[in-house]
Parts: sequence; C-alpha cells; structure tokens
Amino acid sequence: MIPPKPASRDGHVGPLGYARRFRADILSAQPARLYHAWMAEFRTPFFQSYMMNDPKLIDLVLKTRPDDFPKSDRIREGLAPLLGRSVFVTNGAEWKRQRRIIDPAFAGGRLRDAFPGMLDAAAAIVARIREGEQEVEEIASYAAADVIFRTLFSVPIEDALAANVFHEFRAYQRTQPLLNIAALIPLPRWMPRFHRRRTLIAARSIRAAITALVNRRAEEIPAGTAPDDLATKIMTFADPETGHRFSPEEMVDQVAIFFLAGHETSASALAWGLYLLAASPEAQDRVAAEARQNWKTFAFSDLSRMTFTRDVFRETLRLYPPVPMMVRETVQAETFRKRDAPKGAQIVLSPWHLHRHERMWDRPDHFDPNRWTTTEGKESSRLAYMPFSAGPRVCTGAGFAMAEGVLLLSRLIGAFRVETTDDVPVPVAHLTVRAKDGIRLRFISRVTDG
Repeated sequence: MIPPKPASRDGHVGPLGYARRFRADILSAQPARLYHAWMAEFRTPFFQSYMMNDPKLIDLVLKTRPDDFPKSDRIREGLAPLLGRSVFVTNGAEWKRQRRIIDPAFAGGRLRDAFPGMLDAAAAIVARIREGEQEVEEIASYAAADVIFRTLFSVPIEDALAANVFHEFRAYQRTQPLLNIAALIPLPRWMPRFHRRRTLIAARSIRAAITALVNRRAEEIPAGTAPDDLATKIMTFADPETGHRFSPEEMVDQVAIFFLAGHETSASALAWGLYLLAASPEAQDRVAAEARQNWKTFAFSDLSRMTFTRDVFRETLRLYPPVPMMVRETVQAETFRKRDAPKGAQIVLSPWHLHRHERMWDRPDHFDPNRWTTTEGKESSRLAYMPFSAGPRVCTGAGFAMAEGVLLLSRLIGAFRVETTDDVPVPVAHLTVRAKDGIRLRFISRVTDG
C-alpha cells in the first residue's frame, strides 16, 4: 500500500503545544486544513507566520520580488554548525557572488561530464545489494553519497575521508531537523543557542573530513594533478564580476551543502521511489522494461528516452519532496490576501502541502506517474510543483538530481524486483522527508542478459 501522509490534528493548540508537536515532527504538527487552504496565518506571542499555497503568492515571493523575501536568518539556527556560510543560508550580495561561482560547474555540458561517475556509483550499488529483505534508506544513502564523491572529488565512497563523511552524516541527519522551533520563534541574538551534543560532534567530524578533502584538492590544483571534476571546476572558477575565487575555508562550507543537497535529498527521493514502485507492481514492470532497453550500454543520451522512469521520479518528488518546507522573511510590511503582515514575518512555503493540495491535484495522495502526460498534470505541475524551489534560488543541481534519480532507479529496478513487507513506512521530517523507522523492502534478482 502507499503510505498515508502523516495524521494532522486540527483544533486549537497553544504555543507550547505547537512547539512540542513541531519538535517531534513538522509534518504532523500542521493542521489538516492546510491541504485545502490558499493561505494560513499563525499568530502566537513569539512569532507571526504565513503558510502560502496560493500560486500567485508563491510566484510573488520566489520569482517576482525575491529580494524582498530573503531566506530567513532563522533557518541557520540549527544548520550553522554544519553549513557555515554556504550558499544555502546566505542572502543578498554574498549569495549572488557564491552562485556566480557555483552555477557554471553545473551548466550546459557539465552534467554530461559528471555522468560517468553516476554510472559507476550505480554499478557499485547494484553489486553491493544482496537478495532478501533490506533496509532501503541505508542503500539509498550509500548510493547517493557515492555519486557525490565520484562526481565532486573523483573518489569512491570507500575512500577513507569520504567514508568518514558518510558515516558521520548518517548520525547527523537523524538528530537535526531541517527546520527547528528556532526557525519560527525569534530568540534574541544575545541568547545562546543550544544544539544536541551528538549533533555538534557529528557536524565537527563531517567538516574536518571535508576540510581534508578540500585541502588535498587545493594541493593538487597547482601541481597539475587535479582531476577535472566538480570540485576542481568550482575551486578554480573566478567570479566574473569580482575575480574572487573560493578560499579553502569557503569551499568547505559549499561542499557541506553539496553533500546535504546532493546526497541527503537524493537519498530521500530514491528510497521513497523504490518503495512506491514496490507498492505499484505495474509501474515497476514498466520501469524494468525501460531499463532492459539500455542494460548493456547506458549513455547519457539514453536518459531522455526513459520517459516513464522520469515520470515515476517526478511523481516521487511530488508525494515526498525531500525538502518539505522553506522559510522566507519579509523585509517590509506586506499585504497577503487582504491580511497585513509586519516586517520580519516568516513566510512558509511548503512543497509538502502544495504537492498534495486538494484544489490543485486530482487524487493528490495517489501515486500516478501517468498524471505527468495529462493536461491536468502539466497544468498542476506548472502551478503547484517545486521540489527544487523556484525563481533565482532554484536549486543549481536540479538537473543533476533528476539525472541521478532516473539513472539509479533504472539500474536498481533493472537488476532487482522489489516487494513490500508488512512494515508500512511513516514519513517524518528530519533533514529531509524520511521514514520514521526506515523502509524495508524485499529484493529479488532479475535476469539482466539484455
């Protein structure tokens, strides 16, 4: 069966009660009416926020006037120990400078350059899996991390430094939500911030290993021994406006978010995609059929022909967007749907609610990859689909993530039939949308003789 969305609870809840729910899980903390409302206003003694599902308001915030709605500084409250001042948390001129350096590495034919690394990682995970019942989130995390290390630093996950980052990150992602209550309650700047000791230790260990990887590359570049991968491209590219290049310290911040965005989000989507296919045998058979057409040789150009597998991945991102909520902030007083919002109000954009909105989608909680070929699906996707955000701050690695997701799903389903077990996963939000107790599937080897 397809796992239901988390049970939401309506009715009046005081600020402390809401905080307790929010800390436990930001998905179930939200009232069920948000799957139907165009906007909701939350007022407490601590904060004022607006969740927006109205496509016109979303366009206003993300596309029409993005500079008037920067990322909330509070988003850094929980993530600063890991991400520093990476492109994920900065705003204004600093963010624009970072994007001018990062974006060219993912532009044009650069994705084609990264494809062999993705293909090697896919082959490695297929070889690693054994028949029988498996915990899928661990498999997906391993595969996505391998993709990142092979494409970013030209090393497999077995590299000692890469392995250290991976294992510490597995511990980190279970202890740190993408949004914590500090993202909504404005604490005074003088008040100390407290993080779980385990989270801080994991963040320091991750950054130490990333620093070693960056320093190793910084030595290889002037020696002429650096491979032409994403890390080299980013570290050697100068901002066309200022001539600035990332220092090793700045690069550590960026690699931290590359790993968060390129590994954690991809792993979430891959795990849920495998579960949805296990629960939908007919769709799985169609993905397997596309995979068999390209089993012996798989070129970058073959991705464009895997239309159904791509629609499966799109539908997975709709039902289980890896980043369930985004927070922006007003820099001046605004009026939204005839409601006045003060300066400093928090604007919550929720792909989780938008992608399942009852006014925007036909059978919003139903897994239907075919919806992407219908007029309804195409129109809804234009208005209410943003797994990678939208506007100037759209994820620079969106194309990378789509290629990776289609490739990994194809190779895994081409090699194994997956079946559900008695365990039904319950989605919750950690750094990304994960299953509360993991996802367990049964793997059965296929004959892949081409």
